[in-house]
Amino acid sequence: MHSDGLHHGIDRFNSGKFFEAHEVLEDVWRAAPEPERKFLQGLIQVAVALHHHSRGNVVGCRSLLARAQRNLSGYPAQHGGLDVAALLIALTHWREALETGQSVPPLPKLMVRDL
Repeated sequence: MHSDGLHHGIDRFNSGKFFEAHEVLEDVWRAAPEPERKFLQGLIQVAVALHHHSRGNVVGCRSLLARAQRNLSGYPAQHGGLDVAALLIALTHWREALETGQSVPPLPKLMVRDL
């Protein structure tokens, strides 16, 4: 799963270009073998959720963050070169803030560990 597309998608995500990240990661997802598809789907859902948030769609953001957490929670703390544990913690903080009407924390990043 160490593809140029994945690197590019991570770069777009970490630059806050969530719609672009979603597009790039979707191409990676289409070509991925079955064991990696749910993981990539989770990353795509996070990107789309944050895109929704940037456009004021809090309901869509909350829904996609929940689905992303479900998809990503089945993977180990480090998977595909990414720090999944750190991402899940960030998503939990985002969901809590959205559910309680508080200010959201800083945008989550996809922390690369061994790509």
